[in-house]
Amino acid sequence: MQINESVENYLESILMISKRKGNVRSIDIVHELNFSKPSVSIAMHRLKDNGYVKIDDSGNLTLTKKGMAIASATYERHELLKAFLLHIGVSDATAEDDACKMEHAISEETFECLKEVYKKIEK
Repeated sequence: MQINESVENYLESILMISKRKGNVRSIDIVHELNFSKPSVSIAMHRLKDNGYVKIDDSGNLTLTKKGMAIASATYERHELLKAFLLHIGVSDATAEDDACKMEHAISEETFECLKEVYKKIEK
């Protein structure tokens, strides 16, 4: 399975929902991402088949180590990009939207450089 923006969004959503609620079910992702139930169901089974999530008998979703690594990296990029945008004066709503877009497109090299710059700004 190729790791693309869609996969990153699903995994990041599972992580974020689990931080807020604990248990995560497919319907939570439907509401979080505003996707259809069938689309989310198909995606969850693909993620399960590829070893990124586990689905228990009650329909609860949990990230595997492999899924958590991608979700955490995506979430870290999102949070840093949003914080950086807020710091330079971008409104909260725009920073949130732009961070969602940028987190998938930014290279690892650029992200690491931004992290270093942001650390200096925070001090």
